[in-house]
Amino acid sequence: MKDFIKVMKALSEPNRVKIVKMLQQKLMCVCEMQAALGITQPSVSKHLKILEDAGLVDSKKDGLWVNYDLTNGAVSPYAAALLGNLRHWLEQDREIGELVEELPNIRRENICKK
Repeated sequence: MKDFIKVMKALSEPNRVKIVKMLQQKLMCVCEMQAALGITQPSVSKHLKILEDAGLVDSKKDGLWVNYDLTNGAVSPYAAALLGNLRHWLEQDREIGELVEELPNIRRENICKK
């Protein structure tokens, strides 16, 4: 039951749901998510850590970047089930729609000056 509760708690916060919906569209770094959500880098990192611990999000270093993506759900059947359902849920939500629509304009090369 602990794994189930961990996944449910991870998805009980609006910004974490938004992160999952964004990652359905493309790989993203923290600075891109920060720009999209309008929240601080430490807040984005905290949300990502919670999502990673629940088995929903994975990270991979690629040169200077750390890319975040959704997992395949192999670690947790609860994560797999919810990620599958979230592909179809909230499609008509205005806030999610606006966020997803803006994603092509958010490019790490323009945001993250490393």
